Amino acid sequence: MNFDFLDFSAISGSIEFILAGLKMTLQVVALAGVLGFIIGTLLALCKIGRMKFLTILADIYTSVFRGTPLVLQLMLIYYGLPQAIGVNLEPVTAAVLAFGLNSGAYISEVIRAGILAVDKGQREAAMALGVPYRQMMKDIILPQALKNILPALMNEYITLTKESAIVTVIGVTDVMRRSYMVGSNTYAFLEAFIFAGLIYYVLVMILTLLGKVIERRMRRSD
Repeated sequence: MNFDFLDFSAISGSIEFILAGLKMTLQVVALAGVLGFIIGTLLALCKIGRMKFLTILADIYTSVFRGTPLVLQLMLIYYGLPQAIGVNLEPVTAAVLAFGLNSGAYISEVIRAGILAVDKGQREAAMALGVPYRQMMKDIILPQALKNILPALMNEYITLTKESAIVTVIGVTDVMRRSYMVGSNTYAFLEAFIFAGLIYYVLVMILTLLGKVIERRMRRSD
């Protein structure tokens, strides 16, 4: 196959400019990942709790955020909130909120499944010993659940990393936005986007390897 139509020399002077967007990409992914994990954990606890009202609210939250496009949620937060409450959000803040809220819905299902997969005998034994519910969840159930859901959790963060490219629609100068700017200036869109794709691919591979390393260490600690 002939690839003469590709000329990466056209973007050679802009490589550093595109790579500089990595800082913004990683910032959004990291903050949204932490926010999503916190929200997901709280939602999971609500779903398995005995308070029916909280269970219904958690299910509605999950249904809404899983049932609507992420780009729509991002647009509503960035463009809609100022209209609704009169507060203008910075693009990065809006991106972190949108990705964190969306990721929390998916993570909640992962954590819920992990908690329910823990042997019921663990919970019954803790209750028989008089261990408070919060301490039981924090010290006994959740640590075991995290071991079971680590692969699914890492997969969610990998998805979050790839979907972070959507922030370009609200002007965040991440890797994707910068590659588009380079393409506009050099008319080498294909080369710029291929380079951006390689960056995302490397990030995903790093996360995949990191997940495998953590998983091995957790198995050895058993």
